[in-house]
Amino acid sequence: MTAPFLIIGAGQAGLKAAETLRHAGYDGDLVLIGDEPQLPYQRPPLSKAYLKGEMDDERLLLRPQAYFDTASIEVRAGTCAVRIDPAAHRVELADGSRLAYRRLLLATGTRARQLPIAGADRAGVLTLRTIADIAPIRAALDAVEDVAIIGGGYIGMEFAAVAADFGRRVTVIEARPRVLERSVAPQISAWFEALHRARGVRLALGTGVARILGDPAATGVELADGTIIPAGLVLVAVGAEPVTGLAAGAGLAVDDGIAVDACCRTAAPDIYAAGDCASFPSARYGRRLRLESVQNAVDQARAAAAAMVGDAVAYDPVPWFWSDQYDAKLQIAGLSTGYDRTEIDGDPDSGSFALAYYAGDRLLAVDAVNAPRAHMLARRTLAADAPASGPASLARAG
Repeated sequence: MTAPFLIIGAGQAGLKAAETLRHAGYDGDLVLIGDEPQLPYQRPPLSKAYLKGEMDDERLLLRPQAYFDTASIEVRAGTCAVRIDPAAHRVELADGSRLAYRRLLLATGTRARQLPIAGADRAGVLTLRTIADIAPIRAALDAVEDVAIIGGGYIGMEFAAVAADFGRRVTVIEARPRVLERSVAPQISAWFEALHRARGVRLALGTGVARILGDPAATGVELADGTIIPAGLVLVAVGAEPVTGLAAGAGLAVDDGIAVDACCRTAAPDIYAAGDCASFPSARYGRRLRLESVQNAVDQARAAAAAMVGDAVAYDPVPWFWSDQYDAKLQIAGLSTGYDRTEIDGDPDSGSFALAYYAGDRLLAVDAVNAPRAHMLARRTLAADAPASGPASLARAG
């Protein structure tokens, strides 16, 4: 009996790989293993529409059960893989059972990074990464007036928008001098800071956290300068880290994620990796990348599936991302690392504009705020690596 193709990780990347394998004509046994009890679901709405109750469980699912039945994809939800034996081509599960595999894809994603400070284990100190996180967050939002968010990245700022819309007093605490600093220019940070302040959100920037107060439940956050921020709900939103333990335990290389080549192959025969957990060499950017986005999860999973059936092609995308905060949509095309100048077109006060990042004369990335056509044009321009015509043409397209 031929061993199945096995996918560990039932998120966006794992599901897309399974779909692609079927579309590519693979008709053998296909097993999708996920450690959460649900069928594969969308993660971006967790911090937005789903949290607000605007999306139900059925709409959150990427595919209904009927799809898996029709496609003959065996989903083992609520199942943890604990060990890989690359030489024997076997995976051991938490219940002690073993599965042989012909090809293995690791799509293990990321986990919320924890904050190693006093009080981080108090009741009311939460993270937002999985569907299981939502019920306690909703309950806390219903029960408290004051919310503190540690981390001014995308998850933190998106949650701040939701909490403010719920009428809560919200404080965002960010150790860096501005929000979203790791990914956008000062002009974009300033625009979103103004947006949040206009909605009543307090921003504590350039300050660290000393400890979380309260026992047994959180009552506030003490900053490094001694300032006390009252909070019955403390959301820790300090980023995510790739889930690499299974790969490392099998002797696979880990380099800010499970290290793969341009075709999503690890150094071990018949083992591949894709999605948030994988780092890959990019000729486009001249370095190894690990991307956390729906675009990467979907497109790299397609590339991994192609490699698994012998149709390997190099994966080297123009990344793109988005963030929804209140009624504002930020769309990012490209990576701005290494930029030496920016040009802005449109009036930020109008609520619709684009900002382009350059290294010399080369266009690296474009941030579009409420300018979807500018975003799409930027993606096409960057993919073609064409000479940039300047941000004015991008902004006018929005």
